[in-house]
Amino acid sequence: MLSLLFPAIVFLLASTSVGGMMVVAFYPRVVKASAYRHRFDRIAAVAESSQSERAEEEGRERRRSVEKTLREIEAKHQAKARKGRKPPLIGRMRQAGLQWSTKTYFLICAATALATWGLMLFWGLGMLTAVGFAIAGGLLLPHIYVNAKRKSRFARFTAEFPNAVDVIVRGLKAGLPMPDCLRVIAAEAQEPVKSEFVTVAQDQTLGIPVDEAVQRMCERMPLPEANFFAIVIAIQSRTGGSLAEALGNLSKVLRERKKMKAKIKAMSAEAKSSAGIIGALPFFVAGAVYLTSPDYMTLLFTTLTGKLVLAGCGLWMSVGIFVMRKMINFDF
Repeated sequence: MLSLLFPAIVFLLASTSVGGMMVVAFYPRVVKASAYRHRFDRIAAVAESSQSERAEEEGRERRRSVEKTLREIEAKHQAKARKGRKPPLIGRMRQAGLQWSTKTYFLICAATALATWGLMLFWGLGMLTAVGFAIAGGLLLPHIYVNAKRKSRFARFTAEFPNAVDVIVRGLKAGLPMPDCLRVIAAEAQEPVKSEFVTVAQDQTLGIPVDEAVQRMCERMPLPEANFFAIVIAIQSRTGGSLAEALGNLSKVLRERKKMKAKIKAMSAEAKSSAGIIGALPFFVAGAVYLTSPDYMTLLFTTLTGKLVLAGCGLWMSVGIFVMRKMINFDF
């Protein structure tokens, strides 16, 4: 029994002695390595916290810069609004795509008044009545024509503009600079986007910065889509960031606005049809009565009371048409 226990005790004592000697020999290195590790961990934590603080500070600076840019743009728009929302005559003609001068416009007004006067005389109206219709036609018809052309050009620009923004996004992602993307649109886009970007490219050739050139386009085309585009370019030029990503988001917004406008148009089609029928019904009824009983309807044109009745009916119909138009037109 003792012969078996003695070797075990000797082995245990020898193992304990060797373990103690190894601890004495390597413990300082282990402690020093642990201190180094703790020190490295503290340095890494400080560096990470400083990096996160630096990133937060850069984010705050970027937000302040964006807010400052937006305030400047809003101040410019408010200043323009104080000067007057309605553009001058020459500006409206340029927005309509017409290259008329002011002299040409007034000559057209005079020619329209003369043609209206001759037409009224041909229909057998009196001289005074013909002069009244001539003045009204000379003032209103060219104005209505310019406004119709202007509205049509704005609609075509709104429909084509998202495609132009997509071209810019693809060009930027492919590595092209912004001026080259604008020149591609100026060469390949459809009118009136093509002519507007041709003007932007010409402004850049003269040394005008991109944001100012785009802001001028926004002044020529006072539309929300062009205004959004000018704001994105202005913010990116002052604060930096991914222009391709910003314009990609803008393209999505513009297409969603287009879908919303089409949806509103579809939903209001029934109301517009009803308004058109209600507005045209008195004329059809008057024409039918005149065909069946011309003497009965002639009193409206030959007597003073009939003329007053016609004037009152025309006034109230105009008010009703204006109210219905306001009810079925949606702005968003």
